[in-house]
Amino acid sequence: MRIISDSSEDEMVACFLLGELTSPRFGAGIRRALAAAGESEHLLTEADPADPDANRARRGLLAATRGYGENRDLFKDFPARVRWVRAVLTPDELARVRYIDYPYWNELSGGSRLPRDAADRIQAGMRAFDVSNHRFVAAARAVRRGDRFAPLILTGPRRNTLVCLEGHLRLTGHALAGFPVEVQCLVGTARAIGRWAR
Repeated sequence: MRIISDSSEDEMVACFLLGELTSPRFGAGIRRALAAAGESEHLLTEADPADPDANRARRGLLAATRGYGENRDLFKDFPARVRWVRAVLTPDELARVRYIDYPYWNELSGGSRLPRDAADRIQAGMRAFDVSNHRFVAAARAVRRGDRFAPLILTGPRRNTLVCLEGHLRLTGHALAGFPVEVQCLVGTARAIGRWAR
């Protein structure tokens, strides 16, 4: 892993929300939460991590949609103090990143939570919970074309024991494409993440 720079909680929150805004699965929920808060998409598409009011609004949005800072939903047992860095992972390092412990990703990967195993099962025609794999195939095509993606957000107790927090579709696309390139990520580490990232 090559560290590029320090990052922050505010940058992680902004990247997480932007990733979900562009997601076919989560985008509508983010837009509803923005409207309920009286905010526009510019809060996410033109994020300025130096603006404390905007940072506060984004943290509130992530709390409303995913339980961030409220010890619920995706962020149940997620620690309050995490050290964030921007880093580049090699293909081999990326292949060792695990999915979160969630029924869909467990099923897709055959229980290993490894994207390479999920890619093998997708190529064999397996569909987790009968959900189409077309989005993974499309993501793999984009990886092979050299398209640029938002950074994956990864967490763990150490930098060599990481779980994907945001970006499972993109991670699976890289696996289906054979992990052809290095990938820029936001990496958060804290000893207490060991309980969350089991």
